[in-house]
Amino acid sequence: MNRDNENAVLFGNGDELPSNHSQNPHINELIEGLGRRQVLAGGAALGALAFLGVSLPGSSEAAQATTQGLGIFKPRSRLPFTPVPVTRADTITVPQGYKATAFIPWGTPITGSYPVFLEDASNSAQDQAEQTGMHHDGMHFFPIDAQWGYGRRSDHGLLVLNHEYIDVNLLHPNGPTVVNGKRTSAEEVRKEINAHGVSVVEVRRNQQGEWEVLPSARNRRITAATPMQIRGPARGHVLMRTRYSPDGTATRGTQNNCANGYTPWGTYLTCEENWAGYFATQDTTLPRELSRYGLRNTSRFGWDTLAGDEFERFDATRKAADATGDYRNEPNHFGWIVEIDPFNPDSTPVKHTALGRFAHEGLVFAPTRPGKRVVCYSGDDSQNEYIYKYVSRGKFRPGSRANSRLLDEGTLYVARFNADGSGDWLALDIDDPAFQAACAAAGVSFADQGEVLINTRLAADVVGATKMDRPEWGAAHPDTGEIYFTLTNNSSRTTADAANPRIANAYGHIIRWRELSRDHAGTRFAWNLFLLAGPSSDSRGPNGQPLNADNILASPDGLWFDEDGRLWIQTDMSGSQLSSGPFGNNQMLVADPRTGELKRFLVGPSGCEVTGITATPDFKTLFVNIQHPGEGSTPSNLLSTWPDGPGKRPRAATVIVTRENGKRLL
Repeated sequence: MNRDNENAVLFGNGDELPSNHSQNPHINELIEGLGRRQVLAGGAALGALAFLGVSLPGSSEAAQATTQGLGIFKPRSRLPFTPVPVTRADTITVPQGYKATAFIPWGTPITGSYPVFLEDASNSAQDQAEQTGMHHDGMHFFPIDAQWGYGRRSDHGLLVLNHEYIDVNLLHPNGPTVVNGKRTSAEEVRKEINAHGVSVVEVRRNQQGEWEVLPSARNRRITAATPMQIRGPARGHVLMRTRYSPDGTATRGTQNNCANGYTPWGTYLTCEENWAGYFATQDTTLPRELSRYGLRNTSRFGWDTLAGDEFERFDATRKAADATGDYRNEPNHFGWIVEIDPFNPDSTPVKHTALGRFAHEGLVFAPTRPGKRVVCYSGDDSQNEYIYKYVSRGKFRPGSRANSRLLDEGTLYVARFNADGSGDWLALDIDDPAFQAACAAAGVSFADQGEVLINTRLAADVVGATKMDRPEWGAAHPDTGEIYFTLTNNSSRTTADAANPRIANAYGHIIRWRELSRDHAGTRFAWNLFLLAGPSSDSRGPNGQPLNADNILASPDGLWFDEDGRLWIQTDMSGSQLSSGPFGNNQMLVADPRTGELKRFLVGPSGCEVTGITATPDFKTLFVNIQHPGEGSTPSNLLSTWPDGPGKRPRAATVIVTRENGKRLL
């Protein structure tokens, strides 16, 4: 077998195989009973009555009534730009009057000896540990004055970004070395480990108005080998003990960091998504904390096939008399939310186990007020998995160094969406009587809360959570507090319904809900759908009308609200959706939930995913990440040459979007 064939077997696309075999209801079963108006209560018509199941006119009808029946002029558009067309050009396309500039691409030197990126990718593993990682994803801009919360500086700050995964064919000069299905180069694998994780980069706008990287002591790389601490109910648990940490309180690294979050106290949260494929086990019988998460006998990158403790930790096979002699529990150290203090380069990242263990896509906070509990939401990005909410036990105190502990003590809930448009948050709490009753009825037992959280997916199965179509990014409306989530797609769906008339959900949709408690901490909510993605013949926009040439999209993924309540939507199409059909390259659109207006703002280069978004407080600079341009490229067959130009390897990068006149973006 030649190297290319071996790589095709060893290196997959990273998506986890479906592992939810419960009989819990699927979201499509629940929306069959809802009329399209109730499910798609358009932006202008959205209100408490719509969420409570009362049929209101669609937004187009509401707009007509406003302009004709009441004699009121239609409000000025809050999306004052000409939408860009669908394109498959190998470049960044933005509206007229805007400019887009590539920034900090993979390999940008940021720390240590500041090693220059070599065009043939021959940089060493140590070089990679001092450069930005590969495949940029979720990110956040921290104003330099935001060390204890929200800052206002817009010309100077820390840009913190995830690096979700790697493309081994481009990371090395001639791709990875594989012999008989095994890795043979420790240097190559160390470089791959160092290309994962997070980058902290201090940036500043210079006198010419251009952004630049500062040679700062704050600049930092967190990789798949960085020491970390474990906190929360699973800290020290018997299922967390390993050869590296016999007491189960410490671990190494974070990987497959997809979307992100940021706390009201000024720290960064990175989220471990499709981590299970990094591990392998040769055991024929797997415990539920491995089998429910899809571990197999081969790993994605083959790191487990090399000798040495730094690589053997990716082999979860039982080899010793107990867990302190091997790495059977190492996979239990992943699937968490990791908190990083971007302002303190000497701080140790923290894995918060109270937030649950699954394929976290991101973490979004509900509006937070002093003296109130913090509430946050996260999706499990895998087919037929769930949406979760966490409510802290303690209360938020601005400026307090103890706020991080709010993520260690609280209650994790999972969502059940009911067919009447209502919803319930079901506690995954071993002391909750309803949870105890559900476990007894299912014949499932947990020794303690730590075991519940290590087995979060199973606990959610037991209580009857609703299976969703790959829940990914979430966003909280800054004015209304409504929560929006993208459901990217789900090829395993086999039945159609009125609100989503597809045998398989190839295009995805966006769901939203309103908590029935003012502080978001209650257990009841009301929901509907905001958008059904797809071509004009098979879609519905936020205004209740089919999507058109200005806004057709598929596979919505990234999601972000600006401070004025506009919703920015990023797409992650792949395969045939990218190569043919009406959608073109992956894109970013902007929606106004108040009016239902939706326009395409940006289209990325060939083969990329548009993902990750943040802005400066003055809203004059937008940072957007472009991941895996030219996906599938090899050194001899470049499918994109963005951003460096002809003959150069494609590199993930951040794009800086500004207006040519220097004013606010919108």
